[in-house]
Amino acid sequence: MNRFMKTAAFLVLAAAPAATPTAAAAQTPSPSLAPTATAQPLVDEILATDRAFAAAAAQTDTASAIAAMFHEQVIMPLADGSFARGRAAAIEALRANRFNTESRAEWTPVRGGVSADGQHGFSLGYMTLRANDGSVRLAKYLTYWLHTPQGWRAAAFKRMGRPEGEVSHALMPASLPRQIVSPNADPAVVGRHRQHLIAAEQAFSDEAQRIGIGAAFLRNGRDDAVNVGNEASFAVGAETISRIVGDGSATSPVHWGADDALVASSGDLGITFGVIRRNGPPPEGRPAAFAFFTIWRRDSPDDRWLYIAE
Repeated sequence: MNRFMKTAAFLVLAAAPAATPTAAAAQTPSPSLAPTATAQPLVDEILATDRAFAAAAAQTDTASAIAAMFHEQVIMPLADGSFARGRAAAIEALRANRFNTESRAEWTPVRGGVSADGQHGFSLGYMTLRANDGSVRLAKYLTYWLHTPQGWRAAAFKRMGRPEGEVSHALMPASLPRQIVSPNADPAVVGRHRQHLIAAEQAFSDEAQRIGIGAAFLRNGRDDAVNVGNEASFAVGAETISRIVGDGSATSPVHWGADDALVASSGDLGITFGVIRRNGPPPEGRPAAFAFFTIWRRDSPDDRWLYIAE
């Protein structure tokens, strides 16, 4: 399934994100951050936070449970190809889907990752939504987290429907930086990282036009990258993902670019937000564009950005 179709699958179920969180919020030191620390405890914090919100979800409806995670400036993709920007707009978008107010959600994270400065991270996993009428929907989710004075909060969130099928809830290996570093408060440094990441997303699309979408996904993804795919489980690895999204052709059915990005001050983890557009007229009944976000990782600010989760 190509990137365009993958985004469409998400939009069947979903809710939306909001505007880019402030630099100050992004640079609040994590209480466990120390120069000699390893990154795994930071990932454990993110996973514990995700699980805690999941446990609290048993006491409320799906929309309220998901909204409890949100940063004040959360970003969420919407079905019309735009984004809900800010907590209030994201909650409104969630509640616009009646199923979200008439169901309860259960979810389990199966992977986490964190930036070298300990301020950004992500988690992904499986979700089950049980409606008041007894109906059940299955989903996958992807959350991008920022560390704030209140703890980890979701700066971006998306949920995608998934078919029935066996999935493993065992934890996947964490996405870890090579080393822990202190947060960098210089906005110029963060700004350069952000521009480089936006350029990487554009280069990814440009390359897909030249060599085909499957080949571009192979070249621009990490060996441990995760894609929601169209199966019950997540697709893992750039090689696997390239086979799923590509059709063997040397052209791409879509093009895209990043309109916004959020990047850790360490320059090794970030997220892009943008719109995927068809290169030709859409099939009857299908939209021409979709909102998306992609999470990226690089080993150091001198290395090339590669996608890690989308």
